[in-house]
Amino acid sequence: MKDELTELVPSLRKFAYSLTGNMHDADDLLQNTLERLLSKPLPEQVTLMAWAFRVCRNCWIDEYRAKKVRANACDVLSHEAQSVHQLNMDEAVTQAITLKQVSSAMDELPYEQRETLSLVAVQGMSYADASEVLQVPAGTIMSRLARARVKISNLLNGQKEVLS
Repeated sequence: MKDELTELVPSLRKFAYSLTGNMHDADDLLQNTLERLLSKPLPEQVTLMAWAFRVCRNCWIDEYRAKKVRANACDVLSHEAQSVHQLNMDEAVTQAITLKQVSSAMDELPYEQRETLSLVAVQGMSYADASEVLQVPAGTIMSRLARARVKISNLLNGQKEVLS
């Protein structure tokens, strides 16, 4: 199992980043996920991939809820904006702005749509695999993905009125 888990680490890290929007938080989430995965046995009739992504998602939900309670949470977006502002190369700034726009647009999505978009579009999972990870029907995955893509497109094109 540890070898299989080692192969999943890059994908889990990308997924963690897509949930958190910050590489430091993503690495913390990945570490928490791996600790939980290694401390508990794999449930019967569940693939390691689906279980690992589900544990990562659940860890993120736990952390997200804890951050909402804390009054003195760091303003990650302002720190990232300052970091982007300090870059000197035009190409790096352009890429960072584009990434920030996409990241900001993803932050506007309800978390169900964001995690679905991340699993299918970023991780390249099939609808069936994403359905297994999120424990929802494949039709729900397709519906969430369609709504997420429309909303991201509208946000990136500057349209204010967007249906969820």
